[in-house]
Amino acid sequence: MTVRVLFFSVLKDLTGTDEVPVDCSTGSTMADLLDQLFLRWPKLREWDRSLLLALDQNYVKRDAALHDGAEVALMPPVQGG
Repeated sequence: MTVRVLFFSVLKDLTGTDEVPVDCSTGSTMADLLDQLFLRWPKLREWDRSLLLALDQNYVKRDAALHDGAEVALMPPVQGG
């Protein structure tokens, strides 16, 4: 299955893209996807503890199940200004 991963703010700068398709195994979770992304962009792991994760525009935890065609958003912590 393929999911669409969106990167926001500094994560977009870190990966060099704002969007990427990722192939995942059936039954994959958000945690499995993160492992794949950390292998592809090792510096992304530095943000691991503070990432905000969304699946189809709803905030989720790492145990959320992915589905084919899912839209996944990775965001740094929200900051005021």
